[in-house]
Amino acid sequence: MERIKTATPASIVVVVGDKPRLWDEGNAAPVLRQLGAEVRVLDFWDEPSTVLEGESSERVRMRVLVIEGGGRPDLAVSALRAFKKDALFAEVPSLLAVPERQVTNVPLQSGFDDFIVLPYFPAELYARIRKLEWQKSEFLTEERVKLGDLVVDRAAREVSVNGARINLTAKEFSLLAFLAQNRGRVFARQALLARVWGPRYEGGARTVDIHVRRLRAKLGDALPLETRRGSGYVLRGPGEGPPKDRS
Repeated sequence: MERIKTATPASIVVVVGDKPRLWDEGNAAPVLRQLGAEVRVLDFWDEPSTVLEGESSERVRMRVLVIEGGGRPDLAVSALRAFKKDALFAEVPSLLAVPERQVTNVPLQSGFDDFIVLPYFPAELYARIRKLEWQKSEFLTEERVKLGDLVVDRAAREVSVNGARINLTAKEFSLLAFLAQNRGRVFARQALLARVWGPRYEGGARTVDIHVRRLRAKLGDALPLETRRGSGYVLRGPGEGPPKDRS
């Protein structure tokens, strides 16, 4: 029987700006292509979906969105907001490129994950893209779980968000670690009591709710924990959308 081969999604960097100039020497597109990246370019006014070039969204993975603001950081910010409204780019990390004279004109709440000053130094551009990919990446090993900005280190019994350590109580950590190791699975409150607090624990299911509230208060939006009414709690797995219910 012939084995069906699954195509690996193409990983691309999307560069947005004044399209006629995006391939000019020294701009991000040619620099990244020289570094071996697959690059596609869009104008500020292009529809985000045109980046697919007739391909299925399942066959393309967006690595990073680079927007070259030039002398118009405000235009770059508007373009980012437009792109983020499209599901294709909603979770893609973004990098703003501006000349040094425009740095002070970039709004503090621009929405960009990082920025870089022009002209580009290839090594710095590559390093910043890799850093953004790391921040947004997710992985699961026996000792560590990374979910975007949240890292749970079971071996060291430490939790961090964006590199900043978050102090958790022993039970808060145990609950988070258990859910992280079982991402995508829904656990009823009684099941969590048995697994985290142990079968001899005599407290009620309300204990779980209290600890969940504490975790949400300490970890904020970095915690992809969803409440399933009538079922329990689940830590969303990779690629799943925002929580339907955080109550």
